[in-house]
Amino acid sequence: MSKVLVTGGSGFIGAHTILQLLAAGHEVRTTVRNLNREPEVRAMLQQAGSNPGNQLTFFAADLLNDAGWSEAVSGCEFVHHIASPFPSTVPADENELIRPAREGALRVLRASRDAGVSRVVLTSSFAAIGYGHPNRDASFTETDWTNTDSPDVQPYPKSKTLAERAAWDFIRTEGNGLELAVVNPVGVFGPVLGPDFSTSILIVKMILERALPGLPRISFGAVDVRDVADMHLRAMTHPNANGERFLAVSGNFLSMREIALILKRNLGEKAAKAPTAELPDWFLRLASLVDRRVRGVLPELGKQKNATSAKACQVLGWQPRTVEESVVATADSLLALGLVKTT
Repeated sequence: MSKVLVTGGSGFIGAHTILQLLAAGHEVRTTVRNLNREPEVRAMLQQAGSNPGNQLTFFAADLLNDAGWSEAVSGCEFVHHIASPFPSTVPADENELIRPAREGALRVLRASRDAGVSRVVLTSSFAAIGYGHPNRDASFTETDWTNTDSPDVQPYPKSKTLAERAAWDFIRTEGNGLELAVVNPVGVFGPVLGPDFSTSILIVKMILERALPGLPRISFGAVDVRDVADMHLRAMTHPNANGERFLAVSGNFLSMREIALILKRNLGEKAAKAPTAELPDWFLRLASLVDRRVRGVLPELGKQKNATSAKACQVLGWQPRTVEESVVATADSLLALGLVKTT
């Protein structure tokens, strides 16, 4: 088995990727910004039934600093670069997201090349594919790119787009044989292992808690974190994955109302507070004046999008779980860990 580095092991996708690498018998390293987080990450893995012991080691490294990266990648055959900022609110300065996303990707690629790593799998996002475009009926594919010149594109999609483009440019001009494959997930759901989870999970949490009196008219794709981790492992070793992007999406995009209905249908009384009425757009625009979390959804109100994972299914043999299974697993884990306010 191989020695593999996962950046951002304390994150939602990172932790699940570590779980699957360990289960496959790999020796795993992971980076965290502060080694004080090691017990927390190990507790998350134990929550999922894994006790890696010496099969998992930790390194301190920051996306905005060179220190620690050469040591982390030394001797590794593969690297999964998953660490990247994903806030729940729109930052006042877009460079708070763009700098660590872009510079971090380049820092990891440079260290990987210098250490003789065979392939890097970069976690990008649908945010680098499907934003800044007019409404369209055709599904988005890996050939599409977010238009960062559009005034509707928020800092997060811009950061993911610029970081991924920088990664491909690096491979082309400075890679020196280093291979790159990219995974582009839509909204990531599934079983939560601890309080550090993706921003997508907040959607389910807010619905269960009735954090808003109704639901914004927005649609998005969904995919299970376990299937995103599975795609990472497939892209790590599949001979046809080098130089390719792979969208990770399960079925068609759905609305927040459809998410709420899934919860009510499957959780009964546990989802009694979940709203199902949609809010008028003017209400969200007014709310955005006092709630930064709302600002990021304004450009997406009423837009219909879709995307396809046909390429990943055909090339990698990837088969995702249903959206319903992923949403229910999200809610069940949030409730089991006491992460949903009940009053």
